Amino acid sequence: MKRFFIIDGMAIAYRAHFALIRNPLITTDGRHVSAIHGFIRAILKIMKDENPDYLAVAMDSREKTFRHKKYPEYKATREKMPFEMRPQIGWIKDVIAAMNIPLLEMPGYEADDIIATLAKIAETKDIISYMVTGDKDFMQLINDKIFMYAPATGKKELTVYDADKVKEKWGVGPESIIDLLALMGDSSDNIPGIPGIGEKTAVKLLKQYGNFEEIIAHGEEQKNARVRSGILENSDLGILSKELVTIDTAVPVKVNWDDMKLSEYDGDTLKELLKSFEFYTLIKEMVPNNTESNESAETKIQDYKIVKTLDDFKKFKEKLIEKDHFTFDTETTSTNAFIAKLVGLSFAWKEGEAWYIPLKFSGKEQELFAESDLDFIISELKPILENPEIGKNGQNIKYDAEVLIKYDIRLQGIRFDTMIAEYILNSGNGSYKLDNLALHYLHYRMQPIEELIGIGKKQISMDKVPLEQAGWYACEDADVTLQLTNIMEDKLKKEGLDKLYKEIELALIDCLIRMESNGMHLDLVFLKEMSIDLEQSLIKEIQKIYDTAGEAFNINSPAQLSHLLFTKFGLKPIKKTKTGYSTDVKVLEALQSEHPLPAQILEYRGLTKLKNTYVDALPKLKNPLTGRIHSSFNQTGTSTGRLSSSNPNFQNIPIRTERGRKIRKAFVPEKENWQLLAADYSQVELRIIAHLSKDKTLIEAFNNDLDIHRKTASLVYSVTEDDVTPDMRRTAKVINFGIIYGAGPFRIAQELNISRGEAAGIIKAYFESYPGLKNYIDATTSFAEEHGYVETLFGRRREIRDINSDNHNLREASKRALINMPVQGSAADLIKIAMIRLNHKFTVLKLESMMISQVHDELIFEVSPNEIDLVRETVRFEMESSANLLVPLKVDIGTGPSWFEAH
Repeated sequence: MKRFFIIDGMAIAYRAHFALIRNPLITTDGRHVSAIHGFIRAILKIMKDENPDYLAVAMDSREKTFRHKKYPEYKATREKMPFEMRPQIGWIKDVIAAMNIPLLEMPGYEADDIIATLAKIAETKDIISYMVTGDKDFMQLINDKIFMYAPATGKKELTVYDADKVKEKWGVGPESIIDLLALMGDSSDNIPGIPGIGEKTAVKLLKQYGNFEEIIAHGEEQKNARVRSGILENSDLGILSKELVTIDTAVPVKVNWDDMKLSEYDGDTLKELLKSFEFYTLIKEMVPNNTESNESAETKIQDYKIVKTLDDFKKFKEKLIEKDHFTFDTETTSTNAFIAKLVGLSFAWKEGEAWYIPLKFSGKEQELFAESDLDFIISELKPILENPEIGKNGQNIKYDAEVLIKYDIRLQGIRFDTMIAEYILNSGNGSYKLDNLALHYLHYRMQPIEELIGIGKKQISMDKVPLEQAGWYACEDADVTLQLTNIMEDKLKKEGLDKLYKEIELALIDCLIRMESNGMHLDLVFLKEMSIDLEQSLIKEIQKIYDTAGEAFNINSPAQLSHLLFTKFGLKPIKKTKTGYSTDVKVLEALQSEHPLPAQILEYRGLTKLKNTYVDALPKLKNPLTGRIHSSFNQTGTSTGRLSSSNPNFQNIPIRTERGRKIRKAFVPEKENWQLLAADYSQVELRIIAHLSKDKTLIEAFNNDLDIHRKTASLVYSVTEDDVTPDMRRTAKVINFGIIYGAGPFRIAQELNISRGEAAGIIKAYFESYPGLKNYIDATTSFAEEHGYVETLFGRRREIRDINSDNHNLREASKRALINMPVQGSAADLIKIAMIRLNHKFTVLKLESMMISQVHDELIFEVSPNEIDLVRETVRFEMESSANLLVPLKVDIGTGPSWFEAH
């Protein structure tokens, strides 16, 4: 039998849009295209997986339907279509037409009715129909020739519903779905149902009485008062609901089965559409024999040379030394630069050409260039790589520079980094991999590394890859990076971002290389003792939990904990999950006052995390070559410009508890009599917002070195500063920092444990005290609404995509981000500027002391006893003069035998 797939177009478009809501696809001119891309992918998947005989798409029309006439509130509670989606519906229709797929719309009818009618017509012709949708309403149509095809989404796999699947899901078969929905209603379509009857009750009644009419007839018999009164008093709502949920199978739609057979696309039209959406990969897949008129990476000749002999190397070097800048990349055995071994180096200076110098490869039987290839190549390239007059371009060039340090090469002349450039251009993208940049800018798909080294347990290192494969892959990396460099340099200038890029982000790379190479020294004995102490505390805490629970149980099992809290002890559940009731941190914190067990579980979890994530994990990060730990600082890890770190993540080392703070005692100087020095910007975010807002009262308070929280409390509560109580000051502190993070009455009420009304009153008084701040927030919001972005003091931008969204939650989240980002981003820029200056100053002064870490607004140094005063004076000066604000920058500096004492 032939098979017919009929697609619910709007349902698939919505799924595609929301699947990428956190990381939307946006063209270079700012158009959202997630829904189109997902829609096309869904159709292509059906074509590939199912090879249907007939295919069509049905869409809702704009006109009201017969259901609206019967019940004006039909679908009234649905949110309007997101504004980012609106133009995409028209573009989706254009793509459908170019793919030669019939699009069916009928004024006054929903897509549901058209799909149902077509399925019923197909049934009379012995054609199997698959309704492509996830809408439960369609289950009423399912029989042995009509099925519902619910595509995979998120964690849900593809499900094809037949009668048995429907019964498995709802407890009743397709013949009862209309009655089920009529009884229980449907909130998504604002169908009322019968009050007092939910899903379980509806299923129970249908099993007992068979159908809707019999249930209505026996309403008086119901023992449950709510169900009885619901049926007796609201049977008319049930009857109306049944009419609304019944899909019309007699729509006057014309069917031409020949039109619905799969046919060739309108290649030229489709290609132009896909190009306009920047779907270059789809062009390759969907438009055969596609040729681009403009020259791009995919049409250029790739002249890649593998250097295999000494003569080859001499020719390569002759060309290299002529260049004032070039692009290069390293191939290594590990992603950890401090243990990685060189496998080879690739170079490019002309688009479409690249050279690869191999050092290790699968099957290498003898040296290629000298008695030792490694020693020879390092000695030959060292003068060039260390020459600051010759520019070096790369993708994540910090990694390559750190790899070279082990070979006594200090890379100088860093000129461009494509990864950092993309971060400056599009800080909200989240992924800055070379493969993605090649697709986006060059419309070129690179060879995936997995094709060379595999994945999982069978993965090999790069030195085990055959020479020809490794060489081509490495040359492609260098060539693509060069092409991107040429494009991005111009783009940064056009966007006015080249100054920020060069003077802050690019200049910071050398500082990070030095700081990461310096690393931090650990007191392993202290960590071992702390681990033993935590283990003993955990044993005691576990016993305490068992005593409180009255039984032993798996403390790490949410299900067992949930049973104890909500069944055995009868606490009121706060949040439901798919598998039961939540026992997450927020839930346990809220239940602490109700029972002692939640607080004990929180203490247990805190101790466990401290031990496993930090105390026991830190020694494993010690580098066997240096004896120190070398955290990696990432310039592209946040949307605000803040640095993030990994292995370890210094930003997440807990400091709120006494035990958490003690971990800092493990970070100590390596040399005897040396000290750690910690320099921390004081209230830098509040000082920045005082400058940005130009609020006279705020500026005056900082210029007079007043306690800003006490000052705020006196203004908000209309008391003298001497009369401010500790509680008043605490409230003022919450408000001061809360405003920076865009907190509203709800968040402030939670923080202070007061009513929303009280919180709103405090916020109102706050803005009356600091009118300049309110004006700044309003002006920044208006700017973001008009331009779609906000920026820092130094021109760093963040796109605010959802500031004009119809979705309330997305819009409010955008408002919080647009207030926070200029402050956070400016603070990030300040400390980066200070780091760049200090890195230079330490070099000029030829200090033994060194910068070893950065955490939030704090810099940490390992300091020689002979240089303590000089370092303190230098650090204070450079940090406090990193920007000229309307208020002074202030730095708190401490020293001690460990980070704990220095902070």
